[in-house]
Amino acid sequence: MSDHHTHDDAHHDEHDDHAHGTVKSYTIGFVLSVILTAIPFWLVMNKAIPSSTTMGLVLMAFAVVQILVHMVYFLHMNTKSEGGWNMLALIFTLVLLVITLAGSIWVMHHMNTNMMPGMNHEMLDKMKQLP
Repeated sequence: MSDHHTHDDAHHDEHDDHAHGTVKSYTIGFVLSVILTAIPFWLVMNKAIPSSTTMGLVLMAFAVVQILVHMVYFLHMNTKSEGGWNMLALIFTLVLLVITLAGSIWVMHHMNTNMMPGMNHEMLDKMKQLP
């Protein structure tokens, strides 16, 4: 029975090393999340940025920052958790995601431009003029 308690205590001590959130850290995370939601909402509702491309980029930047806030304050991901393996796995996942998305967009763009190269507007106009 004493071996069982020793094992449980060792197992419990192993988990105490992990960073657990405090009320202060959760409050900071919540306030930052609300701010990072309210600002883009205000920008869209007031049409503060007239260019839709610029607006999209600004909104994506706010989204990325909000993801980072959630990861740090709510998921407690940092370089110290799990001996740095969590961060390494996250970086690997992000690299694969960027490669997949960029490759997909690249392939779709080239398929769109090269699928029927002779069927552009000038060719269609010339075909209409033929007797």
